[in-house]
Amino acid sequence: MSGKPRLTYLNGRGRMETIRWLLAAAGVEFEEVYLETKEQYNKLVKDGFLLFQQVPLVEIDGMKMVQTRAILNYIAGKYNLYGKDLKERALIDMYVEGIADLMQMILMFPFTPPGEKQKSVDSIKEKATNRYFPVFEKALKQHGQDFLVGNKFSRADVQLIELILAVEEKVPDVLSGFPQLQVFKTKMSNMPTIKKFLQPGSPRKPPPDDHYVETATKVLIK
Repeated sequence: MSGKPRLTYLNGRGRMETIRWLLAAAGVEFEEVYLETKEQYNKLVKDGFLLFQQVPLVEIDGMKMVQTRAILNYIAGKYNLYGKDLKERALIDMYVEGIADLMQMILMFPFTPPGEKQKSVDSIKEKATNRYFPVFEKALKQHGQDFLVGNKFSRADVQLIELILAVEEKVPDVLSGFPQLQVFKTKMSNMPTIKKFLQPGSPRKPPPDDHYVETATKVLIK
């Protein structure tokens, strides 16, 4: 096995996508194993790879890591994307927890019944424009720097650009009232490692489709 991190999940976004984003932003190449059958998942459980019988699974530095937050924390710390001190880390944590709250709505959207999808989009738009994006707009304006925390690239910046692009897929004009976030989006999208990740053929996954939902249901939902 190479020294590259090895990611085991479905061939789709889900809870692994932010991990892919963070590794890519840090300039780290990784390998992926895609679960396609319940048998593959059951074997991971039987072999003791999944501490809580859940994926994502990331094999890195001799560890078999599970639990998305723990994985992201480790990657951020390892690649110097977690602030310069405890106070910056606390601020980054607050930002990414807020991002994760809204991202949870995005993650659940593909599993929403067809008749409720528009209601879900409306809810995502309402939460983004009234609760979450105003926080980041204000932070960037008051901070007066290119990045959310200090003046250094951190996981908060990575997770925010991922969130912005995901919300825009559902609500294309969502940033119309947020000029600071528009500038932030442009700057982040042009950072070399992120720009590379946004190109066709990168490990970035497309929006979930019916096949993804079917596979996720078959493999992960008991």
